[in-house]
Amino acid sequence: MWKKSLWMILFIALLAGCSEEQADPTNTLKQYAESIEEGDYESLYNLFSEEAKDTYSDEDSFIRLKNLYEDISASDIEFNMQELEEREIANAYDDGIATIPFTVNMNTVAGEISFDYQAELTLVEKEDEEDSWLINWDPGFIFPELADGGKINVSPDEPVRGEILDKNQIPLAINDTVYQFGVIPSELGDNEAKREEIARLLGMSVDSVNSSIEAEWVEDDLFVPLKSILPDNSDTVQQLNAIEGVSYQEITGRVYPEGEIAAHLVGYLRSVNAEDLEELDTTEYSSSDRIGARGLESLFEEELRGKKGAAIQIVKEGEENVTLAEKEAEDGQNITVTIDINIQDKVFQGFDEDPGNAAVIDPKTGETLALVSSPSFDPNDILYGTSSNYWSDMEENELQPMQNRFSSTFAPGSVIKPITGAIGLKNGTIVYDEGIEIEGLKWEDYNVTRVSTSNGPVDLDDALIRSDNIYFAMKAVEMGGDAFVEGLHEFGVGEEFPYAYPVTDSTISNSGDLDDTHLLAHTSYGQGEIEMSALHLATTYSTFLNKGDMIQPTLLTEEETGQVWKEGLITEEQADEIQESLSKVVTEGTGKAAKEADFPISGKTGTAELKLTGEDSGDENSWFVGYPTDDQDLMIAIMVEGTKNHDRSSGVEKATKILIDIKD
Repeated sequence: MWKKSLWMILFIALLAGCSEEQADPTNTLKQYAESIEEGDYESLYNLFSEEAKDTYSDEDSFIRLKNLYEDISASDIEFNMQELEEREIANAYDDGIATIPFTVNMNTVAGEISFDYQAELTLVEKEDEEDSWLINWDPGFIFPELADGGKINVSPDEPVRGEILDKNQIPLAINDTVYQFGVIPSELGDNEAKREEIARLLGMSVDSVNSSIEAEWVEDDLFVPLKSILPDNSDTVQQLNAIEGVSYQEITGRVYPEGEIAAHLVGYLRSVNAEDLEELDTTEYSSSDRIGARGLESLFEEELRGKKGAAIQIVKEGEENVTLAEKEAEDGQNITVTIDINIQDKVFQGFDEDPGNAAVIDPKTGETLALVSSPSFDPNDILYGTSSNYWSDMEENELQPMQNRFSSTFAPGSVIKPITGAIGLKNGTIVYDEGIEIEGLKWEDYNVTRVSTSNGPVDLDDALIRSDNIYFAMKAVEMGGDAFVEGLHEFGVGEEFPYAYPVTDSTISNSGDLDDTHLLAHTSYGQGEIEMSALHLATTYSTFLNKGDMIQPTLLTEEETGQVWKEGLITEEQADEIQESLSKVVTEGTGKAAKEADFPISGKTGTAELKLTGEDSGDENSWFVGYPTDDQDLMIAIMVEGTKNHDRSSGVEKATKILIDIKD
């Protein structure tokens, strides 16, 4: 009986001991770690002991921690701690103090930082509530070297952005001197008229000027930057310098020497915004940085930008600085393109501000010599312009100068006919000198018209010279949609265009096929739904100059030239035959305007009618794809928009003038 009672007493005591569950101090430290890793700094102060709160205010602790981590661009923070065994927890309860070693790893603007430290936690016992552990926090939790004082100093090392150069090393985007204008508040005073004049000259609002001057960091004798302008804006520079309190500093800025000539190709820089920072590496970008916007600046942002460097040090008065991490900046790479800016300039000027686009390639090497979109804009005006209405003027301009036309696709019109002819030659539907009878100006079955009647049977040579829509429509219907689509695919239409710059892929139709014979008929001469870029068209014509092989277009000088994209599209004999016809297009046919040159030009004209379903007619775009007949060193594809009420030959006329200027 006595033994039974004793066992009962021991069992009850054991149950009582188990019910008094002891709080694990590592749970508090885990909460601290989770808050750090998630960036929830505000909740940290609730985990501090009263002693820590008495010693360090929220500004001294979690606010400081937050600001320091932001200053050093801390990311991927990992907080690892040593788990306590039950015996260690019990001992900690006896002592009222727990000591837990931990390790912190993080990436920063200066590279990786790792440190070991130990947390001391104090037990808080409560009668009616569960016991808790609170952290005896000190600045060593930020970095151990701060435990007994000091501050963090971050010394950035900014990379030099790479330049963009043409094939002859002529700069398209460079780092050059610009004038950063600003004011010294004590010298400027409160004269509102002066502020209004400064705002007018810099293209800013008065509110923006006042906001900069009244920023928290501003002191009376400090220079307050407002806006950067180019040194060659001499009138504005002179007027600004005449205002008391205004001065400028010479700084390095991104400058585009060729201005609007290459704007769509090169692009420009813009300020990094909040949305960018959600996606970008914050060790490489901050809100004060610039990033490529459009064009090559955007496409090769990673290569051009380089890598930031920095040194993070603990600074204590009277002691040598302690370096936590250090990384040298890596300057950006230069990007050299195959573009010849002299040819680019001549092509751009040849548009005379008319809307359109053009591509020029070397048909033997595949090098891109010019990519032009007209009208254009000046990227220097975006960065350094002094007009307050620049963006609205661009957006309201009906010619849409901000639109990059050379990267877009359009209905090719009759310049597709040599391709249709080549497809027919290869699949046997067309024999070069074998004619077919065509009556009248219209093929009623498919609503296809031609501009002139023929005297006798029409063969491929005659059809190209006179640009006979009905001939190509008949031949396409004869070969069938599947065969024609297969042939277009062989020329890269409907496939990915293999090019370093994002040029829109050419398309055969909305569905990708030509099951509808009416659509097939109209597609054969460049209407229907087919769309191609000027660069792709220039590339397809290289087939006729390379014995039936289509060249691989390149843009970067580091790319291997002379590579074949599509091999054996037609035979060498067939390529020579089409060359002969393209020469006759100028000497005898629709391209006679090109005879103005004092050297022979070969090519094909085209007119693409723009109309919606159900409309009888619409505006027109004028095309020409051609080359110097003898030299064969340039292939130009040019499209001029909205030519219906103007000269229908504007495409060939502009191309001719451009080729003459290039050859001079």
